[in-house]
Amino acid sequence: MSSSDTIRFRHNQALLVAAVVAFLGALPLAAARWFLLPVLLVPVALAGWAWRAGTDATSQGLRLRALAGQHLIRWEQIVELGADADGRAVARLTDGREVRLPAVRRDDLPRLVAVTGQNLPGSAGRTTQ
Repeated sequence: MSSSDTIRFRHNQALLVAAVVAFLGALPLAAARWFLLPVLLVPVALAGWAWRAGTDATSQGLRLRALAGQHLIRWEQIVELGADADGRAVARLTDGREVRLPAVRRDDLPRLVAVTGQNLPGSAGRTTQ
């Protein structure tokens, strides 16, 4: 893979559809009284999170994206990739912390490692706890 390749992991887009349905359902309530308008912020925030949150993997590292921010973890900081008991992917860092990778499941780990162009120690299907 070239260094410009990026693999994006995102949550199921059914969440975006649910946010639209929730927005449409909240419209009559918000239109009833002006002080109920903030109710519309909940489905809007959910839609924004569903659209943006996830993990981007490049040859430089992992970019963990949330609704209001992002965090870059370089491959040099990662000691091990694995999955927790629920099947969610986690990265163990050199400082001993474990970071859950948003929208990445156990079955996605081979694709995640493939973007590095190398074999990471401890990433071959091990499960962390």
